[in-house]
Amino acid sequence: MGTSPNFLFRKLLPELPRGTPLGTAWLLEHGLTAKQTARLAEDGWLTRLGHGVYLLPGDKLDRDASLAWLAKDVPGLHVAAKTALAWRGVRHNLPARETLTLWGNHPAKLPIWFTAAFPAHYQSTHIFDDAMPPDLGLAPLPAGRSDVLVSTTERAMLELLNDVGKRQGLEETGHLVESIRSPRLQILEELFTHLNRIKVVRLACQLADELDLPWKSLALHHSERLGGGRRWVSVGKSGERLNLKRPT
Repeated sequence: MGTSPNFLFRKLLPELPRGTPLGTAWLLEHGLTAKQTARLAEDGWLTRLGHGVYLLPGDKLDRDASLAWLAKDVPGLHVAAKTALAWRGVRHNLPARETLTLWGNHPAKLPIWFTAAFPAHYQSTHIFDDAMPPDLGLAPLPAGRSDVLVSTTERAMLELLNDVGKRQGLEETGHLVESIRSPRLQILEELFTHLNRIKVVRLACQLADELDLPWKSLALHHSERLGGGRRWVSVGKSGERLNLKRPT
């Protein structure tokens, strides 16, 4: 009786974090084998979310707890670009339902149980060089979980510029960039130093000049540093044409 899965689970219940995905590895550390966990799911003590992932019956997945769970398996996972700006108070259009923008170091597929609860897009685009400190421009929210990293406004802005022409419109991007009132110029300069995407730096330079932003000379300097051809032209998925001239 004392070694039955149900008995072990009842002892473990007070320790189980609510709203958090429960992986077989975590449950094994707390005394339940994969076979016992599967039996508990069959008996209704756990709800199976996906392969090796469970939730307490009747629980609702917590967004940040789920992000922290994913971050254990996806190197460099962080909330990025437009979502990071919104979480840090920079918004323009408020969608009826938020689609999370997540970035990481390597290609990965978000599990269905996660995207069903939290619509999300993941990408592993690298816009910075390998010499950049991996935590530069990444930090938890002031009142958030320490294991959920969110791009600072400076890094999120550059990530947003990278998404223009893919899933991000130029007009909204301009409004968001203009809404970033007091970027930390030292952090922005460090990020620009490691930036290796001509498209991003030229778009930053163009918007900063059009909007007369305080960091326009910084963007110009790094646009000149990266060089490239006289024009960078792209047509996005929506048909929007992006024509970025080399600053003269």
